[in-house]
Amino acid sequence: MKTKILTLGLCAALHLAWAQTGGGEFKFQSAECLSPEARAQVQKMLENNRQQLQKEGKLMAKNGLVTPLFSWPVKKSSGAPYNEVWSISNYVDHNPNFPNLLQDYNCGTRTYDTSAGYNHAGIDIFTWPFGWYQMDYNQSEVIAAAPGVILAKSNGNYDRNCAFNSSNWNAVYIQHSDGSVAWYGHLKNNSVTTKSVGQSVAEGEYLGIVGSSGNSTGPHLHFEVYNSNNQLVDPYQGACNTWASATQSWWQNQKNYNNPKINSISTHSGEVILNNGCGVQETTLFKNAFNAGETVYAYLFLSDIAAGAPVNFQLIRPDNSVGYNNTFNMPQFYTASYWYYSVPASYFGQSGAWKATVTVNGMTQIHNFTYGVLSVAEGQTNESPIKVVNPVKNQQIQIEYQGKANQEYTLEIYSMEGRLINKRKIILRKGLNQLPFHGARGQYIMKISAEHFEETFKLLH
Repeated sequence: MKTKILTLGLCAALHLAWAQTGGGEFKFQSAECLSPEARAQVQKMLENNRQQLQKEGKLMAKNGLVTPLFSWPVKKSSGAPYNEVWSISNYVDHNPNFPNLLQDYNCGTRTYDTSAGYNHAGIDIFTWPFGWYQMDYNQSEVIAAAPGVILAKSNGNYDRNCAFNSSNWNAVYIQHSDGSVAWYGHLKNNSVTTKSVGQSVAEGEYLGIVGSSGNSTGPHLHFEVYNSNNQLVDPYQGACNTWASATQSWWQNQKNYNNPKINSISTHSGEVILNNGCGVQETTLFKNAFNAGETVYAYLFLSDIAAGAPVNFQLIRPDNSVGYNNTFNMPQFYTASYWYYSVPASYFGQSGAWKATVTVNGMTQIHNFTYGVLSVAEGQTNESPIKVVNPVKNQQIQIEYQGKANQEYTLEIYSMEGRLINKRKIILRKGLNQLPFHGARGQYIMKISAEHFEETFKLLH
């Protein structure tokens, strides 16, 4: 599989007089996902299980039913502090020749082969940003793309691989009603669904966490499909997918060849380290609450943005005026890239709730953070219908509310390092509201928001 290898040296792509800046591409390298021997073992296991499950009446024999239509097999977990958690490094290779003779379904070369004769047989969906961090905190889930029956699964295998090896992967294999089978490979150890072989799963049901088990070079999902005749399927419809195994798209809504995304915008206490070595969690340095005098590092994590596309970054002051506005053009196409701004204290003339925003291709993402020493009352203007009574008492957050009765809000609580601790919907009634909170002793940042309202508070516990 292809996975992430950080390349630096593109800092010159951004030139701003006011702050140190940098960034560049996050690249990928290839390794054969399954050896021919391992693939043959998997196929034998699946056929043995299929026969046994059919005898037990848990699985229908292949039939003339229509093929499934897949939903996307990766989703961010609840509470993951990103807009999106994935990008695609490789599609199925349709050119049987090798090496470096490539053709994906769209007649491009977003795939790979090896000198040993392996042509990539699946779709590689890698986690971005912070792949190891996402894996450790279960932030990217693998879900069933279509309903079916668990034909086989494997677990208990090491999941922090970064190169070619002969290890087994953790995987789930789902057979659909038409007899086709989807493979979900490289899962995190001990994250695999607790359901047994022969049990049914629904579309969207949890199967595991994106990991790097088996012959893998970093956290990603390898999604591979076979039809009822055990022929390899490329679920994408395109000019260069001429295989008889799939004459139409197998997706409910086929995604575009390139999927431009703002994966995340975040603030940090220093320069993050995206490559600490094989299997080692990245140095994230997440921080959402800054004291006066501190430097703020704002990071943009993007994927599939076209070369030349303008990327706009802004800092919005607590009074909603624009504190900084900068646009740069993407130097070239990257499946994944990161860009950061090192903003010194001299540019933060107001204390309180700030916003960092990024806009590209008509998409905008906003990240909230605070700057300056927050007193208990800071962030609570006289006009605000919400006032927080500090400190937390008896594991209850106390909120005095004078707004519209029975109003629904979104409550978010962050640690001082910027990690999302809790997010939920709340209903506020006039007067004193008490909300349960069981966090450890310390200080937190609490955000309460609705469609046209947002306030940030310091929470003492």
